Amino acid sequence: MTIESMPMSRALNAGLRKAMQDDPRVLLMGEDIGPLGGVFRITEHLHRDFGPQRVLDTPLAESGIVGTAIGLAMAGFRPVCEIQFDGFVFPAFDQITSQLAKMTNRHEGALSMPIVIRIPYGGHIGAVEHHQESPEAYFTHTPGLRVVSPSTPNDAYWMIQEAIRSNDPVVFLEPKSRYWPKGEVDLSASAVPLHASRVVRRGSDVTLVGHGAMVTTLLQAAAIAEGEGTSCEVVDVRSLSPVDYGPILDSVRSTGRMVYAQEAPGFTSLGSEIAATVMERAFYALEAPVLRVSGFDTPFPPAKLEGTYLPDADRILEAVDRSLAY
Repeated sequence: MTIESMPMSRALNAGLRKAMQDDPRVLLMGEDIGPLGGVFRITEHLHRDFGPQRVLDTPLAESGIVGTAIGLAMAGFRPVCEIQFDGFVFPAFDQITSQLAKMTNRHEGALSMPIVIRIPYGGHIGAVEHHQESPEAYFTHTPGLRVVSPSTPNDAYWMIQEAIRSNDPVVFLEPKSRYWPKGEVDLSASAVPLHASRVVRRGSDVTLVGHGAMVTTLLQAAAIAEGEGTSCEVVDVRSLSPVDYGPILDSVRSTGRMVYAQEAPGFTSLGSEIAATVMERAFYALEAPVLRVSGFDTPFPPAKLEGTYLPDADRILEAVDRSLAY
């Protein structure tokens, strides 16, 4: 067993490096990902070590990046596209939803699209407009795309490699606020499949569910609740599409209560879908309605207001109290 402590940014870098070493068809594309190593330095030194034919600095044209990746995939390559910030993905939205997501179905399964689109997303970094958004619902709503989001460095290291090995297009959402905190990475074995939810804390009174950076906030809320005599179980969704409902439903059937938390606005969101599915499939186990805590249904605010906009442990604990009051 080989375990190292590293931040998620370095774990992603190591995962990309391993994937490129294992398969010469893997190449990286994106704005400033070459000698600079990307805005967040996720691709640092990869241009130096693999050369400009496998680490491509592209023009500032997201639609062109994804469109070119589609052509490369048709030619047998496995492109990994970096979208510099979440709010910059929308110029590529037509290529992703109208072409990439539909291409395999259009060819009746005869053509694979092994493309990964990496998107740093979410808040907590004090950035400006178009640099702090949570667009996951657009992609989970689109048939033909796989959508995943790691919450720990270990998951980031293994999930990026598994995403690159997938023959289907994968939208890989990286919670940018988790790029820097360190965590243990087991470099010797992958513990959890790409599309599996995971219980990250055991509890008996309320199930807390979320994805990406929100998992850390849920764990903070659970620790506070424990000091107040409430036992919370925490489930990391990890795969946003498809969703692995097994661990979620098992937990809810045990606790009888569930709170879903996310940074994205609540209306027609991933939390909405998971809440509705749990209501349908575990209705008789519930002691209270499934409650949701989310960002507000407004554009992401200026940096000074993000602490009010984004769910924190207090808002989650208030939902826990409401659930227990039923």
